[in-house]
Amino acid sequence: MAYDAEFEKLIQTGRPPNIVKKFPNSKALIVSGKVVDRALAQKGGAMTIAANGRSSLVIRGALLAAQRADAAIIIEIAKSESTYCPINFYNIALQVDAACNELGITVPVAIHADHYGIKSEDDISFARMEIPSMFDAGITSIAVDASHMPDDKNLLANIELSEFIPRWAGLETEVGEIKGEQGLSTVDDASFLIRGLNAHGVFADWIALNNGSTHGLEASGAGIQVELTAEIHQHLQRYNISGAQHGTSGNNSEKLRLIASKTKTTKANVATALQMISWGLEVNDDGNASQDPEGNFIKLAGEGVAEKTWQKMTDFAREKGWSGGNYKKLNLPFENLILAQDAQVRKRMAGRVEDFVYHLLTEVFNASGTGTIAREMLAAAGTYDLGAKSERIEDPAQWTRDKIIERAKTLDVDKGPQGDFDD
Repeated sequence: MAYDAEFEKLIQTGRPPNIVKKFPNSKALIVSGKVVDRALAQKGGAMTIAANGRSSLVIRGALLAAQRADAAIIIEIAKSESTYCPINFYNIALQVDAACNELGITVPVAIHADHYGIKSEDDISFARMEIPSMFDAGITSIAVDASHMPDDKNLLANIELSEFIPRWAGLETEVGEIKGEQGLSTVDDASFLIRGLNAHGVFADWIALNNGSTHGLEASGAGIQVELTAEIHQHLQRYNISGAQHGTSGNNSEKLRLIASKTKTTKANVATALQMISWGLEVNDDGNASQDPEGNFIKLAGEGVAEKTWQKMTDFAREKGWSGGNYKKLNLPFENLILAQDAQVRKRMAGRVEDFVYHLLTEVFNASGTGTIAREMLAAAGTYDLGAKSERIEDPAQWTRDKIIERAKTLDVDKGPQGDFDD
């Protein structure tokens, strides 16, 4: 593919130093997550997909859709997904870079480490070592998720780990675990987190909330609560932070249009739906895979994986006792078999993902044209680093460790039930 002089210049100036070092001869415009966020925010009333690349074919389909829609895009993988998927923090950049070069992708693409979970203070010492190594491997954006801990420890963990994250990188923080309609985030706990980070010179690009969504297959309760999300974003407006929507699968198109148009959300995570679509399962408008009366997923003939491959997958799941959302565990053991299928089968798998993501980007998320906006931003800046969206407003003297611990005791919050809420 021939690239024009303007694009060639962006390859030289718009890619972060870790990407330049790792892929010196690449033509993939892999960028900081900040670039993607700014492009969607500039368009307004728009968000893009953060496609969880549970397999290489999902990644290909999502990239093709973004190119077709001229939409800046995020390809991500969560820490928990790395345990049951062939894609992980250390090979996702390799996968994305190779696919971009092969397919001629010219829209800006950020590579995001999602839900980098900190479950307790004991996890912090390992994170200090691992986070820099992830950026060495090509990550350009990260979500530090210490939401499993009390509010004061969540904030303190984010502050401590911020020094190990490059300032040019995209940064997401989270308040409230994703528990559906229980343990909803509040203005109080979200403001506490963002104000405390601000006092310490940490300016996150996104905040993820528990706003009623769930991870995985099943829709729960009323789904995403748009008004709650808008209220929290409004209270955080002076800190110029965008929203990251988790658990997008399970919410219909109209609800997602409202999140894009009525809130400050610029990033929408989609994982389970893309997995199911690539396999050839029937998926409804909520992104949930349909099931027959016996609870079996409905496989569409001539779509997704070959019928003999699907039979092997379902037999394996039955032997393991996996059903419903646990079908996600099939990604790792079956990646090689899936990639060994005929080229036309692999193409239709990626094609199903492409069509689904293209519909989301163009008809639901309002992301069309943000690829051009992002490239223009990079060209105007002349650098990969767009800087922080905010500046220090809070007084650091009011946000010392001791005062953070005392402030947290006054918060009006309900964290909901205990349990394992990883995706």
